[in-house]
Amino acid sequence: MKILILSRGYKLYSTQSLYFAGQKKGHDIQIIDYLECNIVIEEGKPQVFWRGSPLRQIDAIIPRIGSSQTDYGAAIIRQFEMMGVFSALSAQALLCARSKLWSMQLLSNAEVGIPKTVFTNITQDIQPAIDEVGIPMIIKLLKGTHGLGVILSASRNNAEAVIEAFHRLKERVLLQEFIAESSGKDIRAFVVNGEVVGAMKRIAKAGEFRSNLHRGGHSIHIKLTEKEKETAIRAVNLMGLKVAGVDMLQSERGPLVLEVNPSPGLEGIESTTKVDIAGKIIAFIESSYQPNSKI
Repeated sequence: MKILILSRGYKLYSTQSLYFAGQKKGHDIQIIDYLECNIVIEEGKPQVFWRGSPLRQIDAIIPRIGSSQTDYGAAIIRQFEMMGVFSALSAQALLCARSKLWSMQLLSNAEVGIPKTVFTNITQDIQPAIDEVGIPMIIKLLKGTHGLGVILSASRNNAEAVIEAFHRLKERVLLQEFIAESSGKDIRAFVVNGEVVGAMKRIAKAGEFRSNLHRGGHSIHIKLTEKEKETAIRAVNLMGLKVAGVDMLQSERGPLVLEVNPSPGLEGIESTTKVDIAGKIIAFIESSYQPNSKI
């Protein structure tokens, strides 16, 4: 198969892991920067150009889309989909999962466990929203990533000040209940094609409540409970994803989904679990690909 990895970072661990996993399976695999791609929209002739040349005879793509380039990345994926190219991540699923608000609405409607969350308009009185969530609370920017834009407010005065500051900057936020029993800890389940293929617990560094590895936390390999596996798989399916990382809290009332990541990093999960996750993603593409006459 001819497979393209859409990635801005040729040397990134995840990109390299996927590249070598594809090569190991004997595929013609190439890494291209999706921001260097142009879309040609013409009746009956969808095309993608890279560095001035048309991309043809492509069997599959593996999108690795950064959060700041979600919209453009989704447009490139959509164009490949219109060309009949198989994608490990659909444009619609990417947009859905990247929207914190949309994804939380979907999960709650399907009765998947989540922390209680409130979304308010910038111009509205914030007092009822604070009352609804309670103190302490987590305040999250809608577009934050890697733990950036996530603040723990331990007092009402602090919460009011933080929310008002974001609102003055025209930044929208989610207010979320604080789950005390899981402070500084969360779990990530990695799902490929409806199966949890690896899981780890992330533990924050001393004095930090955010457990992201990018924030200095560390991870350990864990075995999920059946309820945690079920929750992770349901969350991924609701987003329309086939490959995703699901971040959850272990609460007294069961697993609570924090986020479904449509382009999760591989370094942490592979080094922690010693599982060849990239190889499993390539195997999923092999089992799902069907030749299409459009290409």
